[in-house]
Amino acid sequence: MTDPYKVLGVAKNASEGEIKKAYRSLARKWHPDQNAGNEQAEEKFKEVQEAYDIVGDPKKRKEFDRGGLNIPFTGGGNPFGGANPFGGGGVKFENIGDIFGGVSGMFGGRGGGRQRVERGRDLEANVAIGFDQSINGTEVSVSVPRRETCDTCHGNGAAPGTSPKTCPRCQGTGVESVGQGMFSMSQPCSQCHGKGQIVDSPCKTCRGEGTVVKTRKYRVKIPAGVRDGARIRVAGKGETGENGGAAGDLFVVVNVSDSPVFARKGEHLEVKVPVTVTEAIRGATIEVPTLNGIKQIKVPAGTKPGTVIRLKGEGPAHSKGSGHGDLRYRIEVEIPNANELSKEQQDAVDDLASVLTNNPREDLLARSAR
Repeated sequence: MTDPYKVLGVAKNASEGEIKKAYRSLARKWHPDQNAGNEQAEEKFKEVQEAYDIVGDPKKRKEFDRGGLNIPFTGGGNPFGGANPFGGGGVKFENIGDIFGGVSGMFGGRGGGRQRVERGRDLEANVAIGFDQSINGTEVSVSVPRRETCDTCHGNGAAPGTSPKTCPRCQGTGVESVGQGMFSMSQPCSQCHGKGQIVDSPCKTCRGEGTVVKTRKYRVKIPAGVRDGARIRVAGKGETGENGGAAGDLFVVVNVSDSPVFARKGEHLEVKVPVTVTEAIRGATIEVPTLNGIKQIKVPAGTKPGTVIRLKGEGPAHSKGSGHGDLRYRIEVEIPNANELSKEQQDAVDDLASVLTNNPREDLLARSAR
């Protein structure tokens, strides 16, 4: 296939996040649901999926970057010195262990053989829910495009009434040897490209791929107390595995909208509560919002700005295990603007200032003088 990095439009040193972002953007652009009847878009979508299947998988990406995913051998050099035993091109290895390590790396550690069983790729979907839904839990519908076994050919890639035949070049092993004797090397078969089989009459539904892209809808339960960015695993709802391998998983990423009242602080919720100067000085019983309506809390006399008053166990459900977090009320003392005070209020402030004559900075100044 074309260079997967070029297909996704990313640099070879792109991070996993950059690759995933590029894939999502292109998948949305070329998705068959958005381009009904457009065969070119369908091909583009398939190409994007194939590219992400390589560079989106850390293991496959690593193999591809070092030329191990059906990439012809290039370069050269005899690991034992002297002329290259491969007659020109060949992989350069530093020792005998590297030779066999290179082979096993390409074929799942078996040094060749028939098609290996592979687990299906994991998929990811995003959902947006409201703050109240995150507190109480909810159920959402998720639409996921995923690659599945073709119903027409049942995954073998051959048109109905026909069957794949064993590759005559590699005799179904998927590999062929290069060189002679103890210096021979195995590489993916140049005729069947490592599949071990050849399809003369490709299935028209999947065009010989054995898989097609279908959009599936799932109902996913979102647990109470879920946080923004949480990933919920739905087992077995990823892409179909290859050659009988297990299906991958679906991970649903939850995006929670902000609350106009409550701020999430780990397992707890925090609310900023304004009180008047007199309430802070004398203490008061005030009403505050909770997750279950209005309740009263006591503000102790002499409360300072930033003081936190807790209602234990009245916060959100813990994301792990049982129990609930706390509701925390952070006190903010409202200081009136002098220009907005009436004459009566201004006189009251002057009277208060005349009786509260202590200097709150006295201790600070004394300590700085030592």
